Amino acid sequence: MNILEAIETIPPKIHSLFKEHGTVVKFAKDTPIFLEGDRTQDVFFVVSGQVRISKETASGKELTIRICGSNNLIGESTIFSSLDYNSTTATAMEPTTILTIDNNMLELYLSQEPSLMIACLRWIQLQNMKSQSRLRDLLLHGKKGALFSTLIRLANTYGEELDDGSIHINYKLTNNELANLCATSREVINRMLNDLKKNNIITFDKSTITVLNLQFLKDECECENCPLTICRID
Repeated sequence: MNILEAIETIPPKIHSLFKEHGTVVKFAKDTPIFLEGDRTQDVFFVVSGQVRISKETASGKELTIRICGSNNLIGESTIFSSLDYNSTTATAMEPTTILTIDNNMLELYLSQEPSLMIACLRWIQLQNMKSQSRLRDLLLHGKKGALFSTLIRLANTYGEELDDGSIHINYKLTNNELANLCATSREVINRMLNDLKKNNIITFDKSTITVLNLQFLKDECECENCPLTICRID
């Protein structure tokens, strides 16, 4: 059983708003949904599929900020904001279906129903708290802290608890994709994963990881035991 199956990722009222007023758009695997720096016009609700939210430096180095599955908003940072450009890039990681609403229209719908606006603002604040938590780990605990905290977040988001107490991360990631989540190189990730495997902290097979000792990872990155709604990768 997924250890977070009961957690809602977006208020149901927001989902209903997109179902009623949104336009369906489908994207093939590896297709950009929007690009960093482009003018923004819409907010997107992920119906199905997987979307990678990322930033890229001038030298080509990529940082993956979120991996969003179904029942998630993307492009939400422009709601009630003076920004008129995308601050990140969104790319479909697999065939993905999106509901899209014009940003100005979404603001109008939210303004007309205060309870809906409050629900949306609460969700956006939750995303801010997630980002702050990730920045803490990336900046304060070095490459190991970045990897260990990322593994914890992946376990919280996609983990399936097995009979022996270990947690299988039911989500395939290449080492390069994992490196982008940790803002480091694939070679560094390879070395650290092998060290964890030698010490019986994790096992990995065919791009999936099983965490054998979650507490070790938490201790090493000085886990603050954030609520599971915050300690996630989506």
